[in-house]
Amino acid sequence: MAIELKIPEVGESITEVEIGGWLKNQGDSVKKDDPLVTLESEKATVELPAPEAGRITQILKQQGEVAKVGEVIGYLEKDGHAEASQKAPEPKAAEGKAKQPEQPAAPKPERKPEAQGENKTDEPRAGREEPVSPERGTPARREIIRPLSQVGSEAGAPRPAPDRQEEIVPMSRLRRTVAERLVEAHHNAALLTTFNEIDMTGVMALRKEYGEAFQKKYNVKLGFMSFFVKASIDALKQFPAVNAAVRGTDIVYHNYYDIGVAIGGGKGLVVPVLRNAERMSFAEVEMAIGDFARRAQENKLKPDELQGGTFTISNGGVYGSLLSTPIVNPPQSGVLGMHAIQERPVAREGQVVIRPMMYVALTYDHRLVDGREAVTFLKRIKETIENPARMLIEV
Repeated sequence: MAIELKIPEVGESITEVEIGGWLKNQGDSVKKDDPLVTLESEKATVELPAPEAGRITQILKQQGEVAKVGEVIGYLEKDGHAEASQKAPEPKAAEGKAKQPEQPAAPKPERKPEAQGENKTDEPRAGREEPVSPERGTPARREIIRPLSQVGSEAGAPRPAPDRQEEIVPMSRLRRTVAERLVEAHHNAALLTTFNEIDMTGVMALRKEYGEAFQKKYNVKLGFMSFFVKASIDALKQFPAVNAAVRGTDIVYHNYYDIGVAIGGGKGLVVPVLRNAERMSFAEVEMAIGDFARRAQENKLKPDELQGGTFTISNGGVYGSLLSTPIVNPPQSGVLGMHAIQERPVAREGQVVIRPMMYVALTYDHRLVDGREAVTFLKRIKETIENPARMLIEV
């Protein structure tokens, strides 16, 4: 008996998803819990596992199509006996066509020989849809490819070389949602950014002294992120407006600290949340972030893990960023941007010395946070990181 492959519940308030791509083809044998297809919602990308071992007999929804929660997108025949109980419609239709008498082929329009100077076989026509090769995507995905020479002629610009082409690829649902939220942040909040720089000597000395023992005990490296999570919580306690949100005409002050950590995933940037991060140890923070990073690459983060943060930390330094202005994740009122560590000459007690320095940035919603609060908040993080012992004695 065929088993229906239905769209599962993927998160609160999510009623439909977009088919991201089938990981198995029609007719493939699968084991129980094998991932069959990726499902893209506005909050996360998840995989639909095989409910039983068997064979995929029919695929009803292709990549890029939208399906509602509970809708059937395919069929799986348990134990692989697909042929005995269900026939796919495509072979049946093909068989019917084979029995029909042959029809005379329609005459083809005459074409000028290539010798007359016309040779268009190397250049696709404008607006033509071409199936993507397996190396570039699933066979069901289609992209529009047209030469830039055509675009130039439409705009009245000089014709570029004929081998210049453009490729049109639909945005994923997750990417569209990220874009919408970033625009929303600019439209609905009064964003401003303040900067500072941090001497990382103290933290780097601690990591060098205790890093090996830390890794042996907890089986995870002692990174920089746990220090900044702890320093941010310390500063948020001092300045609760940065941990607050605007709700209509009210201000909501959170008495807990759910810290979002921006991570580059397989489908783009995601921000999983450390729930009640104030209760977590350094090791728990590092283990949670490592787990988030692994599952983000595999597109296995759950939608509820990406919701409800009260403050966000983004580390562009891992990609080499020296300075940036991060964007607040609504409805939060603040985001901290970390950047690359560089050795720079700085003045210390009348002497010029070389120190590992990091620029940091705080973007905040000026509707809630005054400039004085924002500057002092970032200064508090600077002082805590430069004197990490204060995180232990809370002074």
